[in-house]
Amino acid sequence: MWFKNLQIYRLPAPWAFTPEQLEAALAPHSFVPASSNELLRQGWDTPRPNGGLVHVVNKQMLILLGTEKKLLPSSVINQVAKARAAEMEEAQGFAPGKKAMKELKERVADELLPRAFTIRSNVWTWIDPVNGWLVVDAASPAKADEVIKLLLKAVDKLPLESLRVQRSPVGVMTEWLQADDAPAGFTVDMDTELRATGESKAAVRYVKHSLDPEEVRRHIAAGKQCTRLAMTWDSKISFVLTESLAIKGIKPLDVIAEKESSTKNDDERFDGDLMLMTGELAKLMADVVEALGGEAKA
Repeated sequence: MWFKNLQIYRLPAPWAFTPEQLEAALAPHSFVPASSNELLRQGWDTPRPNGGLVHVVNKQMLILLGTEKKLLPSSVINQVAKARAAEMEEAQGFAPGKKAMKELKERVADELLPRAFTIRSNVWTWIDPVNGWLVVDAASPAKADEVIKLLLKAVDKLPLESLRVQRSPVGVMTEWLQADDAPAGFTVDMDTELRATGESKAAVRYVKHSLDPEEVRRHIAAGKQCTRLAMTWDSKISFVLTESLAIKGIKPLDVIAEKESSTKNDDERFDGDLMLMTGELAKLMADVVEALGGEAKA
């Protein structure tokens, strides 16, 4: 298994919180399927079948937030409520008022909820207590915030902070493009986004398109800055670095795939992949931080 996106947070290194302590903290908030009259249910689920809430490989911890949500579109509620309102108008001779209509929609929603489709989703979180990383596999900060909110609720006084670096990712990525020179250990790939900072908000995106240095420099001279940059690290992992310091679109390359476990046992393969992923991503994140001037001190 490989994370696709990294929303990155910092813990003390080393973080002296054992898997057993984390398991005990998460247990009261474990996942329970939503009842027929619940719209949303979230909780901590087991990363592996028949396992605990904290899966540990080589001191690395993996936890899983499960979400069950009922799909009940407002358009469906409005359609049924409108039909009910028409029946009421015919029966009583006048249309329901604003307050009555609101109550009608609420009753309709309650009636339809038990028959609504259920959508299940999972968000993985990796905790590296050795190097002090906490990483949520989420494409958006909002999705990561859901995980962090419930984690803070479960773990009292969790010493968690956002990752902060000395230099702005936007400024540094723009410098790399302007100089046509990536930092040591990295190469620039063919996807990038340059965005103007003024009122125009003009943007240029290159998608699977080679970057012409002179053309890119003209965009930078016109006031655009790099907000997304596709890169490859150590010829092993390709990814996109964003202005918010998220790492997205992670793809292990062939040199990594060759190392992945070929065992037929699912548990052994899962653990082997997890050990490989966490080891490589920890080094990748450290190198990205160094390329951005190192971590910002409090």
